[in-house]
Amino acid sequence: MPQTFDMILAHGNVHTPSGPVSADIGVRGGRIAAIGTGAADAGERIDCTGLDILPGVIDSQVHFREPGLEHKEDLESGSRAAVLGGVTAVFEMPNTSPNTDSADRVTDKLARAHHRMWCDHAFYVGATADNAEQLGELERMPGTAGVKIFMGASTGSLLVDDDNALARVLAHGNRRVAIHAEDETRMNARKDYRVEGDPASHPVWRDDESAMIATRRIIGLARAAKRGIHILHITTPAELDVIGQNKDIATCEVTPQHLTLGGEDAYARLGTYAQMNPPIRSAAHRDGLWHWLNQGVPDVLGSDHAPHTIEEKAKTYPASPSGMPGVQTLVPLLLNHVAEGRLTLQRFIDLTSAGPQRVFGLVGKGRIAVGYDADFTVVDLKKQWTVGADWLASRCGWSPFEGDQLTGKAIGTIIRGHRVMWDDTLANDAIGEPVRFESTTFRS
Repeated sequence: MPQTFDMILAHGNVHTPSGPVSADIGVRGGRIAAIGTGAADAGERIDCTGLDILPGVIDSQVHFREPGLEHKEDLESGSRAAVLGGVTAVFEMPNTSPNTDSADRVTDKLARAHHRMWCDHAFYVGATADNAEQLGELERMPGTAGVKIFMGASTGSLLVDDDNALARVLAHGNRRVAIHAEDETRMNARKDYRVEGDPASHPVWRDDESAMIATRRIIGLARAAKRGIHILHITTPAELDVIGQNKDIATCEVTPQHLTLGGEDAYARLGTYAQMNPPIRSAAHRDGLWHWLNQGVPDVLGSDHAPHTIEEKAKTYPASPSGMPGVQTLVPLLLNHVAEGRLTLQRFIDLTSAGPQRVFGLVGKGRIAVGYDADFTVVDLKKQWTVGADWLASRCGWSPFEGDQLTGKAIGTIIRGHRVMWDDTLANDAIGEPVRFESTTFRS
């Protein structure tokens, strides 16, 4: 008697931990039940001929702006952009209004997200000097991605910039702490380097040394505290050199924006739309990031999706806010780099699924294997297309990559056996649920 599945993905090129295989995938109860189904029946059969089936892409850094800043984005619109781009899960950041810095505010976000978010999700807790002693308990709440520290001011009011406060934060808890590493003291001293009306002065103000000072400081403090850290959105090759020498305590992230844009062109072409923290730097910096990526140092790719409205971005620099959308373009930008030979598909998978699983201790996600969640990013590696305004779903209404001609696109987003997106069309209902972590699922 043939096996019966809820869903079969048929005739795809399936990227398993052992490598790509031509096989069907059988899904039952939201999990992968078989790879290579033979003769089988299914409630839903999806023909994936000519397509590659990747483990579901996880974007471990997004800012969806809810609560308090919903004119820029909210949990529904940001997650809609995510699944349209092929992302199956996101970790959302705490610099909202109010900040996500207490148990009540984490609970509020989880309630807001329940079946309003299209993808699975987890929320960071923002570290402050006032909540340092509570962070050990807060980071163990189900649905939390851990603790986030802003060493340098960015959007919002979260900031922990002195060594004593940082040491207190690192002393409470056990999970890996996410770090925005820019040195606030140096940046305050360099504000005169900002040139009104010239966003190209942004990386002069928030210079390489601002990033390096903060990265060296937090590695030293983490080593003293015996606490793992995860340094976000690295922009300088020199930082990756240092992190590569401290992998026993530090993991790190790079973004598609910093791997794609070079400041010489970006600021002239995009103006304040290229402004983000840490900044888009030179083409030489970009090429240096690729060098260290090919050396294996970065652990994950995160979009740092940080939308602002067109009206806000139209303000004259430096009154213009820093940040750009990116969750919807993460997958196609990186697939384009695969098509152009800068990145292997194996490394893309490692950075967007297996890497997040290792770094953050995810349960049931990060690979195509029996027993894991049936999360798949189904892609057409050869599809040539142009990023159009009508495709973009973020409430902010723009992308620095609008008009770019790319090769490679997500055709389908499948989450726990639900076909959430196929051929740019959404399902009828949002089914996002909290991501599970070893540190919270199995808490004693």
